[in-house]
Amino acid sequence: MSDFSRTPDYTATGVHRVVAPLGDAPSQVRAETGAHAITPSATSGAAPRRRGAGWSILIGTLGFTAVGLVSLFVVVYLVSGLGATSVVIGAVLALVPLGIVFWGVRWIDRWEPEPRTALFFAFLWGAGASVFIALAVDAEVQSIVAAAGGSSAASEFVGAAIQAPIVEELAKGLGVLLLFLGVRRRFDGPVDGIVYAAVVAGGFAFTENILYFGVAFVEGGSLGETFFVRGLMSPFAHVMFTAAIGAALGFAARRGARFPLGAFLLGLVPAIALHAFWNGALFFVGDFYGYYLLVQVPMFVIAVAIVTMLRAQEGRLIGERLAEYAAVGWFHPQEVAMLSSRSGRRTAEAWAKGVGLGTVMHAFIRDATQLAYARQRVIAGRDRIGAQLDEQALLARVADARHRLAAPGARSG
Repeated sequence: MSDFSRTPDYTATGVHRVVAPLGDAPSQVRAETGAHAITPSATSGAAPRRRGAGWSILIGTLGFTAVGLVSLFVVVYLVSGLGATSVVIGAVLALVPLGIVFWGVRWIDRWEPEPRTALFFAFLWGAGASVFIALAVDAEVQSIVAAAGGSSAASEFVGAAIQAPIVEELAKGLGVLLLFLGVRRRFDGPVDGIVYAAVVAGGFAFTENILYFGVAFVEGGSLGETFFVRGLMSPFAHVMFTAAIGAALGFAARRGARFPLGAFLLGLVPAIALHAFWNGALFFVGDFYGYYLLVQVPMFVIAVAIVTMLRAQEGRLIGERLAEYAAVGWFHPQEVAMLSSRSGRRTAEAWAKGVGLGTVMHAFIRDATQLAYARQRVIAGRDRIGAQLDEQALLARVADARHRLAAPGARSG
């Protein structure tokens, strides 16, 4: 690349280039943007300290301990019922659909990747706590049905088409709701909600697949077909159901809701309905593969289209919020264009890697994206969760990264 004496070429989009440098980012800025002002009070130094950090750590530790113990109980339950060999074989096979789900989560979560600790909790909740709830309720229901003397066919239909959708979606949804309450700073919209819901659902499906694969291995003869149907044909089934809850909570988060019980129930209804339809239809369909192609595949295509639309909406939101900072000198307009475009980000990261600043560029993109969401939280009235403190710390890091990217050593290559 040629002359970088004016400003880094990572802001290039197509044939456009920045032709004038920005000066040092202002240390005090006040610009009216609607009813809210950009008023960062700190742009360098250590990040402001948040109150209640000790309580957050304590609650998080207790939460991880609880879901960890429950998950251990579920493992013991599976081993005692199926045997260690069957569980190991089932777990190895269950890693395949789990890997497909995680690939899908990574595709969805490209704008602002969620904290790994939160995603790990989501997985443990799905694989452990939600399975434990489902098993406990199932055992109680089976006892009641046995005492009532109902027919096996009727009880099987009720269990698959009514009980399982209600109990499982409620159990998985509670995990997403807990994440909403526990990581509200990083629960910014429907895409975030879908990501957390997908990881919870992926964890649940992982344990459920271990059970199904293990049973098929013990019984003999049906393991291959079970793996093909559950592991390869429908790895996103649980994800599609629970994503309705995550999306509803995400829209509530964007509006500034603090405890969105109404949104949770609103998302729970379609989650249960989709799950009931998916399970119940199998009792009436003679040609499963024809039903799969005509009904389940279109459902998946529609779900992908919805997620794609929401991802594009997230990109526009990032551009709108960062444009407010650009209007007062924190970013160049073409930097905003780069940060709100996947192709622009790839171009910027490729340039930065070429000049040995790949890590700096990655941090710049990450912090700028989080800054846009912090700004959105301010606009939504979510200052109680530290949005203004986040804004100050992120502006300091963004300003530092911009100076490093514009340093003399980065202007040639």
